[in-house]
Amino acid sequence: MTYLAEKPMNLSILLAHPRPGSLCHQLARAAADAACAQGWTAALHDLYAERFDPVMGDAEAASRRSDDPLVERHCAEVATADGIVIVHPNWWSGPPAILKGWCDRVMRPGVAYTFSELDANKGAPVGLLRARAVLALHTGSMPRAVEEKRLGNPLELLWHKALFAPCGVTSFRQLSFAPVANATPEQCDLWLAQTREAVRGLFLSA
Repeated sequence: MTYLAEKPMNLSILLAHPRPGSLCHQLARAAADAACAQGWTAALHDLYAERFDPVMGDAEAASRRSDDPLVERHCAEVATADGIVIVHPNWWSGPPAILKGWCDRVMRPGVAYTFSELDANKGAPVGLLRARAVLALHTGSMPRAVEEKRLGNPLELLWHKALFAPCGVTSFRQLSFAPVANATPEQCDLWLAQTREAVRGLFLSA
């Protein structure tokens, strides 16, 4: 299915890297540019620049509602996005805490998933997300083949199996760019090109 022909896609891009100008920032911008080149809408959120608070307080944990307008804005956006792009460094086989906190506060019941009345809190959740595809982009210091040999694929487990699949997302792709420490400009250009192609390919076919 080609969304460009039938309706423009609405992508939500989440960036979690504390250093402006990082490769993650470049990857997020490449993803946004690729979406815009297709005539789609792309909302790029730099969580550090937005000063997103990853800490969920007691009242919010109990009510699953937030008095933080930024959190509520993210909830409204992720609920209506046609596709989601996650961009972050791989720190200790996981994302930075600010992005994990985003998951805790935004991917909440009533927004991302629910349970049926006949099976409340006893079984698999019912996904509520409109998005049917997620692209996860991450940078790291360990080549993916080495990490998979030692640890498997913890980021695929987190983003696909543990989070987005239970929330209704049916298509998932992960791109790992590593090692970045000594990457040449030519290598970075290749990774940016792969990102743009992945955006076009995944969200056109989802």
